[in-house]
Amino acid sequence: MLIDLRSDTVTKPTPAMLEAMFSAQVGDDVYEEDPTVKALEEKTASFFGMEAGLFCTSGTMTNQIGIRATTEPNDEIICDRLSHIYNYEGGGLASNSLLSIRLVDGIRGRILPNQIEENINQDNIHYPKTSIVALENTVNKGGGCFYTLPQIEEISDICKKNSLKLHLDGARVWNSLVATKEQASEYGKHFDTISVCFSKGLGCPVGSVLLGSKTVIKKAKRIRKVMGGGWRQAGYLAAAALYALDNHIERLSEDHKRAKELEKALQSVNYTASVMPVDTNIVIFELPPPIDSTTFTQKFAEKGVLVSPFSKKHIRLVTHLDFTDDMLEKTIQVIKNLA
Repeated sequence: MLIDLRSDTVTKPTPAMLEAMFSAQVGDDVYEEDPTVKALEEKTASFFGMEAGLFCTSGTMTNQIGIRATTEPNDEIICDRLSHIYNYEGGGLASNSLLSIRLVDGIRGRILPNQIEENINQDNIHYPKTSIVALENTVNKGGGCFYTLPQIEEISDICKKNSLKLHLDGARVWNSLVATKEQASEYGKHFDTISVCFSKGLGCPVGSVLLGSKTVIKKAKRIRKVMGGGWRQAGYLAAAALYALDNHIERLSEDHKRAKELEKALQSVNYTASVMPVDTNIVIFELPPPIDSTTFTQKFAEKGVLVSPFSKKHIRLVTHLDFTDDMLEKTIQVIKNLA
């Protein structure tokens, strides 16, 4: 039995999800004739209290389109040093939006309100114009930690006061919603654009949706076309996301519980220098020197457990839809017996 904890993107569609995909009504989405895509966009927008949505292939695409649609070349974006848009999107902020990037060091990837105020540039021709702030929920490199709605509201108020746009990379926002039991519809009050991903915790094969106002989404659709992101009978994929919205959100609490069990196991062994607090479904632990994460990852693989080297000294495990209790027990035994 091979256990894959490299990411929550490794899941396969469930039989019920496949059935929903195979029975989907489809059309040509470039002609705006795919009813299932339209249904997904409308349902996701309503879920988050936003006006409109745009179905795209990936979270990177929805992040990049959303930021480009709400900024001008030579503007500056404020984001945390650990953020996905900075670390894992191929330099897209520079190439797609021609943005300058102001990095801050928040708490496990979460920006503090005062850090935004301290990093807004003066109105001076020597400086790029600060125009947008980007948050990530949950924070991947922060071990799945999250912003609460009160924290988001405080940041939103600062952005509105200073005429800044606010974007959310909500790749795993579903996990934060389950953990906090907060209402997703409240998010629409605070963000100009939101990117939500269906191929991570919700177990879909492909897809993310960008949310915003009707005006922003109209502009975003043009940007998606320029990026080569127009697609045809995408309803087969949208049907998977619609199914996930109805059936796979609440079950994320199971992933969180299993991640906490892995945290406990890793805290009990002597080869971990530290274990990052587990808040949702991501487990990150640090190795003491001189142990190398790539080498140690191979030790896990030899025991039938795939994990990700997350830096030279960190390893990441991510629980997901296809990670069962039996797999959990085996993984815990591997953790305890690995030297």
